[in-house]
Amino acid sequence: MTIADPDVSVEQALAAQTSAASNAKKALSSPWASLAAVVIAVLWTLPTAGLLISSFRSEDDVKTSGWWTGLTGPFTTENYRAVLKGTDVDLATYFINTIVITIPSVLIPISLAVLAAYAFAWIKFPGRDLLFVAVFALQIVPIQVTMIPLLKLYVQPPFNLAPLAGGDAPGGGFYTIWLSHSIFALPLAIYLLHNFMSQIPGELIESARVDGAGHVQIFSRIMLPLMAPAIAAFGIFQFLWVWNDLLVALVFGGGSLDVSPLTVRLAELSGTRGQDWHLLSAGAFVSLVVPLIVFLALQRYFVRGLLAGSVKG
Repeated sequence: MTIADPDVSVEQALAAQTSAASNAKKALSSPWASLAAVVIAVLWTLPTAGLLISSFRSEDDVKTSGWWTGLTGPFTTENYRAVLKGTDVDLATYFINTIVITIPSVLIPISLAVLAAYAFAWIKFPGRDLLFVAVFALQIVPIQVTMIPLLKLYVQPPFNLAPLAGGDAPGGGFYTIWLSHSIFALPLAIYLLHNFMSQIPGELIESARVDGAGHVQIFSRIMLPLMAPAIAAFGIFQFLWVWNDLLVALVFGGGSLDVSPLTVRLAELSGTRGQDWHLLSAGAFVSLVVPLIVFLALQRYFVRGLLAGSVKG
């Protein structure tokens, strides 16, 4: 039943659509759907619970029995003391390095992607569609393929730009990690933000133009407030990706402990021969604290960003 059918009135078509939406809502809220959601949540949480219990067990217990045998104890904090005390470098240094790496690596691609998304969505220029397709296609390029060309550019900058590196050694330093994460994040960021921005009613933009608003005013006063959920959703994804990254930091950081993130310390916990792998459970939860706080603090924006554009009208 559709509005295009000449034998059906508009009221009947709207009633049919409302009934279909109501039936879909009931189907999603059925007891079976609730049971499936509970089962998925339990299965998703079970490995994390096992990791948490293992982090409070002794080395002998972890290496000789499963985590489910330690539900009643005994528990110890020795694993956390071994993780926090560090070896050559204090763990606080790794934390600070990770924060210094993560914050610019989130802000830079978001800032550029929002501007690019607005241009692709609402500014007509020659080759716009072709350029957008090229940006979209960059998402399928594996990160590993780009590492050697990027590293060559950092080690041997073109056009005699080496003095701009400042005090950092060529091919190493925070700035190379920031640029690398930004480059890898931009295609997806532009694509997601463009899709959200293109769903904003064109009448709203036309009304602003009639009132004399230019691109700067439309972008700053209309687009940015409406884009807040989508920006926050991508920001969370990017934050978690950069915070948990090890490969990019090792390749483009130059291998110096001065710019090594927390994941480098986690990789060292197992020891040179893997004999201390029981410490990884405690180290994982130490690294989990900040991302968990960020996600819980911004989860309402995250949900809004995921649902943005799913319902029009």
